Amino acid sequence: MGAEQKVRVLVVIVNYRSAQLTLTCLRSLIPERALPELDIKVVVIENDSGDAEVLERELAAFDDVTLIKAPRNGGFSYGNNLGFRFAYETGWVPDYFHLLNPDTRIYPGAVSELVRFMQRHPRAAIAGSKFENGDGTQWPYAFRFPTLLSEVEAGLKIGVASRLLENWMVLRKMPDEPTRVDWIPGASMLVRRELIEQIGGLDEEYFLYYEETDFCLKAQRNGWECWYVPASHVVHLAGQSTGVTSQDADTRAMPGYWFESRSRYFRRNHGYLYAALTTGATIAAHLVGDTKQRALRRGAVRPGFVRALLKRGALDLLSREVASEKAFKPED
Repeated sequence: MGAEQKVRVLVVIVNYRSAQLTLTCLRSLIPERALPELDIKVVVIENDSGDAEVLERELAAFDDVTLIKAPRNGGFSYGNNLGFRFAYETGWVPDYFHLLNPDTRIYPGAVSELVRFMQRHPRAAIAGSKFENGDGTQWPYAFRFPTLLSEVEAGLKIGVASRLLENWMVLRKMPDEPTRVDWIPGASMLVRRELIEQIGGLDEEYFLYYEETDFCLKAQRNGWECWYVPASHVVHLAGQSTGVTSQDADTRAMPGYWFESRSRYFRRNHGYLYAALTTGATIAAHLVGDTKQRALRRGAVRPGFVRALLKRGALDLLSREVASEKAFKPED
């Protein structure tokens, strides 16, 4: 990157009942926005959560930050697609889009290191940061795509099974060097413009969860790469809006949209039969694993999880129809 030719980055922040977190996130971006080699603009999508008034008032203090008030809460994909659409409709089309959660704070270099990596790796279309929890502990993980075997491993909660299925576990502990991965969290995800122009934005049929997994899989199937870049360091206060990934998440019931997203991911990407077999195997594995947890009084058993899987599986049996993808396309 050189000062004579700035790289354009549009940061997209989807806000939902997190105005103060969004403002803190924006303040953390100020040092990156001052770098001479980058031209960073920000669009904040207020996803119809009631935060519009405070954001409208507070964002006046920031340069080149646009507030878009969504007419409804359409979920994570819907909000980010509004950010993509904003770029193409206004004509300020960046080299990269940076999807950034409101519950993040970036360290200096978090954006520029991702950009620098992408500039050096032309087949990399998606790159993500190393995360730090709010208490200062490190969270150096990325992910494999979920499969039948990964679902079984997660349900059994048995050490010998986890060792045997280690290469299929979704969660991957990452080294302190750039590594090619299957997918990364959407909390800090740099996306190459050319990828959006080839495959479109995120699928709005996912309200929340699995949308970034689906997006990364689609990128891979189109010949692109996804990378974990630990030089980009971001604090992530996970689960602030939903509680699904917060520290006490294992004691909470999963929301219905999580099961809907899971079902869509497997059915759309792997077919009806594979999805049905995966759900059946997952239910069986959780029955075994939960029984063991209760007997040994070790760890939490997420309430209602198996029952919700059974309900979702029964609904899937009643209809083999899967809604078509609904995503932003630059030509729209």
